[in-house]
Amino acid sequence: MPKWLGDRMTRLSAVMCEAIIHHYGRNELLRRLAHPFWFQSFGAVMGMDWHSSGITTSVVGALKRGLTPLSGELGIHVCGGRGAHSRKTPHELTLIGERVGFDGTGLANASRLVAKVDSAAVQDGFDLYLHGFIVTDDGDWVVVQQGMNGDSKVARRYHWLSEGLKSFVDQPHAAIEGANQGQIINLTDHRAAASRKGQLDLLLDLGPDRIVKTFAEVEHGPTPEPAQAFLPHLVMPAHHDVRESDVVMRRLHGNIAAAAERGPADFSELLMVPGVGARTVRALALVAEVVHGAPCRFSDPGRFSLAHGGKDRHPFPVPLKVYDETIGVLKSAVQKARLGRDEELGALRRLDDQSRQVERYITGPSLKEIVAGEFDQSHLLGGRSVFGWEPAPEETPAKSSKKL
Repeated sequence: MPKWLGDRMTRLSAVMCEAIIHHYGRNELLRRLAHPFWFQSFGAVMGMDWHSSGITTSVVGALKRGLTPLSGELGIHVCGGRGAHSRKTPHELTLIGERVGFDGTGLANASRLVAKVDSAAVQDGFDLYLHGFIVTDDGDWVVVQQGMNGDSKVARRYHWLSEGLKSFVDQPHAAIEGANQGQIINLTDHRAAASRKGQLDLLLDLGPDRIVKTFAEVEHGPTPEPAQAFLPHLVMPAHHDVRESDVVMRRLHGNIAAAAERGPADFSELLMVPGVGARTVRALALVAEVVHGAPCRFSDPGRFSLAHGGKDRHPFPVPLKVYDETIGVLKSAVQKARLGRDEELGALRRLDDQSRQVERYITGPSLKEIVAGEFDQSHLLGGRSVFGWEPAPEETPAKSSKKL
């Protein structure tokens, strides 16, 4: 993650979370973080690789950096992270509990148990390497953790939510993100209740020798029960580029049309600020949907990469001027909302409403044409990627685009 993007993700993620908490409360932010489609869209709108497992690390890291200075004001705390940071989570929770008054020791145990379940009770070939624990002052929490399959180099993300959690071992997940890897051992499946009980009974009643003998006699499992209810199931494609098959085009056309129609009406004062123009309002239309959209709106995370591009030039280089203007508009709106002046945040909400209204009948250019237009003006908008600053089109070597 380049620093120039990581710093901006920190600022944008924090101000978006502030807006969500202002409108809907802290628990709604937790619910959204527990939803894999929203989580992926959240990372995509911030310029991270839209299809990548790296979104998990970058989003958790950005939230921890961005929300920690605001934890006293917002009442929300981000613990854990990747590698060694994940192992510090129980200690972090204990310290925060002592400071704000929730049961930090109990939450530390919950953190350990969640990690143990996804590494031992769910044996799917993915080794955990990231554990993010986000908790409010009221003790409500969400866990986002991720594992990597060393052979396939594919990641799987696990989402947990304290709201409605009845058991840590019986269908506890809010969602699991990743492609089907074939048959696995999943003792958290409701159908595995008899197996969980049987294992305890064997251990307590029979001892190790009888367990080995009994295991040798088992040839077939119990009579199949009805299939487990499906969790939200997100599988990201292997290709890096954003294709029309990855985007619900009517929604994208709705975002673009709303920015053109609603923007001038609601953002007239903002548009008079030097540098804030129509392209920024287009980005704000997608950001507004991440703040206000219903869960069904995030089935195409790739669409949200059209707000600020991607660090790897997919779908286009990150337009830093637009990115910084987006942060500036949101920060101004949130600061005014703290003082009871909701006009600017209300304008963003109307922008999202307008997108849904016009998408029913609006048409527009193809994704290929939209992306081509972004590349044409990328050098004017501060386009940058991991390959460097974007030059003017005529300065681009003829073969470089093919290599990238």
